[in-house]
Amino acid sequence: MPNPLFLTTAVEAVVRAGDMQMAQFGRQLQVDKKGVIDLVTEVDVAVERMFRALIAERFPDHHILAEELGGAAAAPDGACWVFDPLDGTTNYAHGLPIFCASLALEIDGVAEIAAIYDPNRRELFTAERGGGAFLNGAPLRTSDARVLIDAMLVTGFPYDVHTRVNEVVGLFGAFVGQARAVRRLGSAAIDLCWVAAGRMDGFWEGDLKAWDIAAGGLIVAEAGGRVTGTDGAPFASRAGHVLASNGYVHDEMLRVIRDFRAQSSR
Repeated sequence: MPNPLFLTTAVEAVVRAGDMQMAQFGRQLQVDKKGVIDLVTEVDVAVERMFRALIAERFPDHHILAEELGGAAAAPDGACWVFDPLDGTTNYAHGLPIFCASLALEIDGVAEIAAIYDPNRRELFTAERGGGAFLNGAPLRTSDARVLIDAMLVTGFPYDVHTRVNEVVGLFGAFVGQARAVRRLGSAAIDLCWVAAGRMDGFWEGDLKAWDIAAGGLIVAEAGGRVTGTDGAPFASRAGHVLASNGYVHDEMLRVIRDFRAQSSR
């Protein structure tokens, strides 16, 4: 069993992050660009500095990988905290209330603890490997939609979408033609939590970082869902792509992706 202080620390970190996010939300912010459409705010950096100080104090021998200040890009041996201080920065910068803080503790590259906090809805999603997933303390279960035509899916677009419109929107369109509905919310961590909670039936996205999906992947799996790469390979947070579902529609989603890629390569 993991040290109980690990989950306590994860919860404390993401809730403190949410408080910091809300304190500045809707105000005039310093917003900089990491890429053409990839934004970073002063809040992203302040939250990450808070988190790094917390871990340095409690677990000085642990590794950290976080979005703004980097860290262990390859999964190290031992403990590594994988943190996104503000997932949904573009939403946040535009005043759209869909964002969160996302944190996983990986041991030897495998997520053992996860906590994601959505401060707008005051929803705290947590999971421990083998111990289930929870929303504000209540157990989570994925949905029971059995086929894609009864499923509501969610996805995200990469920051280089301008150079890959046909590929990204083409796959989106392929799913639109097969599912009941497809959404695009702007926060991969919330997308994954909502699959775990049964609000969405499946999520796919590529070109992601470990901090986007490490925590959410564990939460979906512990809620009874299935999590792989978009190619069907075993899920790895640093692989950069994920397909998460209630399990029932997983193979159908893999087929849509496979068929689209085969057609696009002709």
